[in-house]
Amino acid sequence: MAKRVFLIVADSFGIGGAPDAAAFGDEGSNTLAAVLSYSKEPFPNLAKMGLLAIDGEDDPRITDYKNAQESIPSPIGSYARVREISAGKDSTIGHWEIAGIISDKAQPTYPDGFPDEIITKLEKATGRGFLCNKPYSGTDVIRDYGEEHMKTGNLIIYTSADSVLQIAAHEEVVPLEELYGICQKARDIMTGEHAVGRVIARPFVGEPGNFTRTANRHDFSLAAPSSTMLDLLKSEGFDVISVGKIFDLFAGRGLTESNPTKGNTDGINKTIEFMDRDFNGLCFVNLVDFDMKYGHRNDIEGYATAMHELDDALGVILSKLREDDLLMITADHGCDPSTASTDHSRECIPLLIYGDGYRTPCNMGELTGFNNIAGIVLTAIMGRTYKKDFCPATDANKPDPENIMSYVDLTNLKTVATDSDIKELIERAASLGTASVCVQPCFVKDAVRFSKGRVAVCTVIGFPNGYSTTATKVFEAKDACDNGASEIDMVININFVKSGRYDEVYEEIKLIAEAVHAKGALLKVIIETCDLTEDEKVRLCKIVSEAKADFIKTSTGFGSAGAKVEDIVLMKKNISPDVRIKAAGGIRTVEAAKEMLDNGAIRIGASKLGN
Repeated sequence: MAKRVFLIVADSFGIGGAPDAAAFGDEGSNTLAAVLSYSKEPFPNLAKMGLLAIDGEDDPRITDYKNAQESIPSPIGSYARVREISAGKDSTIGHWEIAGIISDKAQPTYPDGFPDEIITKLEKATGRGFLCNKPYSGTDVIRDYGEEHMKTGNLIIYTSADSVLQIAAHEEVVPLEELYGICQKARDIMTGEHAVGRVIARPFVGEPGNFTRTANRHDFSLAAPSSTMLDLLKSEGFDVISVGKIFDLFAGRGLTESNPTKGNTDGINKTIEFMDRDFNGLCFVNLVDFDMKYGHRNDIEGYATAMHELDDALGVILSKLREDDLLMITADHGCDPSTASTDHSRECIPLLIYGDGYRTPCNMGELTGFNNIAGIVLTAIMGRTYKKDFCPATDANKPDPENIMSYVDLTNLKTVATDSDIKELIERAASLGTASVCVQPCFVKDAVRFSKGRVAVCTVIGFPNGYSTTATKVFEAKDACDNGASEIDMVININFVKSGRYDEVYEEIKLIAEAVHAKGALLKVIIETCDLTEDEKVRLCKIVSEAKADFIKTSTGFGSAGAKVEDIVLMKKNISPDVRIKAAGGIRTVEAAKEMLDNGAIRIGASKLGN
């Protein structure tokens, strides 16, 4: 369970491929592809998070970019393509869906400007006249109407393809607080059939011919029609912290703290500051510049530069993640800067996840609905872990020096074994008082049923060669525990050892240990000593210790040689006091087993003993 979740929305960072893009006039739009077409400069941290491994990235611009890279880092966490199912493509609808609300009705848009009845109400409520009243670019509208606004004091009202009513005013003509008050009155008017997603205050400064918008924008959003994940988390007593325009998009509801920002750089810096602060809940971040400054202005270069800023910051963020933190990076829609349109585009979005519960590389494919994100957040913060009650209890075996078999995992891992063989193994193990039986994963449920609590059940994963992926091994381990195995014997990735990729070997063992321990089971790590140099054995002893495994085991029994006394002595010298030793492979006599125990082993893996 995560204590802190950092959910970062790169506003408008779509990845194309929406199946209904044509219905929104956005067929072929792909914000990621447009940005990657600008240069072939790498994005090491976004790639490490899985951005370039997502299914469906078949746009030639993305393919060309990937082909130009010398290498692309392998993903460290989970990654997915997520398609929107709400009827819209703007920030409000997108963020609402992220927070769990599906909007089946599109919010109103005004391609011909606002009707006279709305303008009349606005004039009466504000005491000011209005200019423009048509869809317009935000920078163009102040260029074309700014001077008249300054002369008359009339407000500039405009819209776009999105469900917005925007009011622009010069800060020296209409003070900020007055402009915000005007927008609040407009928000009160825009209800019912005219309930636009956002009323936006757009202040600007400067002189005719040289107007610029300021960072004092403020959004007055329509309140969500029902509770969101923010409301739920707040009601349960968790911290819900907003960075950027999250406060505006949710009309301030469901938050315990708000932190406005002046753009991406400010938002990134505030997020990094929160990495050093203790809280329990969600830090929900919106980085608005991708959309506001670059997407809507068709500025591919600016968009690419902003992506590199985020990528650089990710290196810092990842280094500051705590063990019980979860990091999620996503978007709310697209805004392809390479198309003729300057409006949002209907696109799928990326979902990149790393941290507590998501350190195993995993391609999640395509998820239907941004609301999947709310489910992941709520499960991460509010979910619970249930340990299994194994029968007999895990590690309940107490070896009896008078009974050599009480140290033994009696094993049958033959490829031709039948369920009758497993039943016979259980009966023999129970009569001999063995530590456990070790069986194939497919027989774990049968072994548990046959045992009826008389003997513990052990199984193997990544067996016998160890070169399965980490994700496969983690799944195998969890599945085996859920089927009733209270002890798991895993084979390390010897290929990675020989390649010098010890960090990945450590991470794999650590992840599997965490998964197994969360179920209440034990982990034994098979290092296959016959394939290793002495230096490799020593390094692996330290890695197994640091990864918090319960046992280190010599062999699979399928290698070129089994357990040797000198390996037991070496292991005993180099493991931590918390790690025990299992000797396995080629131990066929009581004398051989005793020799292993006398030199430091505490468990024996054998199939012939007790015959």
